[in-house]
Amino acid sequence: MNNSNVSISLADALNSACACQTLEPQRLREQLETSPALHGLVDRLAHTHPHLFSATAVFLDEAVHVQLVQAVAALERVMALPAWQTQALARAHPIAQLNWGPAGVFMGYDFHLAADGPKLIEINTNAGGALLNAALARAHRYCSGSWEVVASDTPALDSQFVAMFRDEWQAQRGSAPLRSVLIVDDAPAQQYLAPEFEIARALLAAHGLHAVVADPSELQWRGGALWHPALPPGMPVDLVYNRLTDFYLQDPGHEALQQAYQAGAAVVTPHPRAHALCANKRNLIALSDPAQLEAWGVSSADRAVLKVVVPTTQAINAAQAEALWAQRRHLFFKPAAGFGARAAYRGDKLTRRVWADILAGDYVAQTTVPPSERLVLVDGTPTRLKLDLRAYSYRGHIQLLAARTWAGQTTNFRTEGGGFSPVVVLPSLNTFTQLTHNPSTIHQILNR
Repeated sequence: MNNSNVSISLADALNSACACQTLEPQRLREQLETSPALHGLVDRLAHTHPHLFSATAVFLDEAVHVQLVQAVAALERVMALPAWQTQALARAHPIAQLNWGPAGVFMGYDFHLAADGPKLIEINTNAGGALLNAALARAHRYCSGSWEVVASDTPALDSQFVAMFRDEWQAQRGSAPLRSVLIVDDAPAQQYLAPEFEIARALLAAHGLHAVVADPSELQWRGGALWHPALPPGMPVDLVYNRLTDFYLQDPGHEALQQAYQAGAAVVTPHPRAHALCANKRNLIALSDPAQLEAWGVSSADRAVLKVVVPTTQAINAAQAEALWAQRRHLFFKPAAGFGARAAYRGDKLTRRVWADILAGDYVAQTTVPPSERLVLVDGTPTRLKLDLRAYSYRGHIQLLAARTWAGQTTNFRTEGGGFSPVVVLPSLNTFTQLTHNPSTIHQILNR
């Protein structure tokens, strides 16, 4: 085979032509229902979350995987610089000034895939889905019979996740024993990813911790400690796995948690400081400004990485209103403190009424990077869905890659055939040829 004649990457060819459904339902049940408390979870999800999991995997080239690893590492190095932290904290809520040591669990870096590599769309400090995606990756087999490639070291992920929580604890508490963990969100049973809270509780309990899913209104702050009635008598809350989208703990119903965090009486992860330094959308403005990064002391190597990875992002104000409106078809508008694509708008769909709301709010405008596509089967019909990638990371190291496939203006879990998908990182074309021992297989894929 003459590789110089290949004009499309192997991953692109597979994503656009191979609609194999590789999810094995029984394996998914085994991976999700790991304790008696989780029995029946798959059946409940089929009823309440019919489009949570896709039956189709997403393929990624090895070279793109390398770019993702480099991008996440560079982003975290930049956000650790004193100059970066000074400017980010200056516009954040005062509670973000506190630095107790933890980094923040389950950082999420979301990317679209363009012809010249991955493009950073946003950063999330309480990215959901890692536990669900770890189970999903273990429940997919690999297609094309004669060849297999491994997406990641998924069997060890659960232990890595628990070790991450322990590391967060030790960063603030040193050698003191970690005994209790609360998984906290508003009305947790009503959240879309509530099943993941139960999976997290079961995982932590299996590693010897007292784990409880709780609403913050159930917490009590007294005697210099944080308490929850479901914990054993006399045992305070040690660590809070924080899934709240009240990033600075300002809601009156979160007062007990806020007091405990301000006093350093409970380890909270992710925490307000992490959101200010990483997830506020205004950070994308600086990350896409090479001159500003150079002034802050970012290395030339990291600037080169970010120049390719971060689409140009700009602030929105009245002085720029007319120019931005004229450019709107090439822009995507996002609230600076938003999450989950809420109140985000594609510029080519914008109305004057919505534009007025954007001007009155705190928004940024990012150069649009169209998502790539994945072919899936919907009732036996080949259908193209949009896809994005999420890199779950901790302290600059990617733990797990996952994809979401959907149809519509923004990501959702309402698309037939879509949902979370595992990511299979392919070896190089030469390595792939050696693994398959059948070059005609590649010819067939690339020529579809």
